[in-house]
Amino acid sequence: MYAIVRTGGRQQKVSVGDVIEVDRRSESKVGDSVELSTLLVVDGEAVTSDPWVLAGVKVQAEVVDHHKGAKIRIQKYKNKTGYKKRIGHRQLHTALKITDIPAPAAK
Repeated sequence: MYAIVRTGGRQQKVSVGDVIEVDRRSESKVGDSVELSTLLVVDGEAVTSDPWVLAGVKVQAEVVDHHKGAKIRIQKYKNKTGYKKRIGHRQLHTALKITDIPAPAAK
């Protein structure tokens, strides 16, 4: 069984036991339980994508860690003007471990 969930404007495929990285969730602490909204649930051959049924299905996850991602180096350059600039950025991430994907209720 797996589900497609929406987190931070992105969609990710998750199964029970997976650890995923999402954008920093500052309101939650390590060990807290969070709910993720579900877009699709696949259970064997049964595929559920009806938004009315999935409104009640929330994937449960546990916050494992808060950390920074890899450094991204940004370099700006303009020809013939002597303008050069180099900056870096490290995105803040939260690691979530998927603990439960409830089965959607039958109609």
